[in-house]
Amino acid sequence: MDIRALKSKFIQSRDYHTDDVNALMDFAKKAYIHNEINIKEYRLLVGELESQGAVIPDDNKENSLIENS
Repeated sequence: MDIRALKSKFIQSRDYHTDDVNALMDFAKKAYIHNEINIKEYRLLVGELESQGAVIPDDNKENSLIENS
């Protein structure tokens, strides 16, 4: 799967178009978790999205139940 296919799948699933690379990264992560794409496709998508400016939010550590308990 490439970025164009990911965007197409996003549009079919969400009924709207986005160019937000972070939203696409979240969507790719969900697709991987639900076994809709394999690890190789996921890594390629993440690499391409990161090269376009996508980032993983740092606030996950602040909201972590493990880190803050």
